Amino acid sequence: MCDQHQKPSIKDFFTNLSAPMPLSRKIHLLLRNNAIKIIRKQNCCGHPDEPGC
Repeated sequence: MCDQHQKPSIKDFFTNLSAPMPLSRKIHLLLRNNAIKIIRKQNCCGHPDEPGC
């Protein structure tokens, strides 16, 4: 589960990228989830275990 106060982890980033899904879907989720984090100015997008979260 995402913790709003926890700093982003490089290990979690790569673990989430290894999820079994098509590359196009991973890229879409990576961009979407990072955009959510930037817009909300938070460390978590609210979609734990997805690429970019």
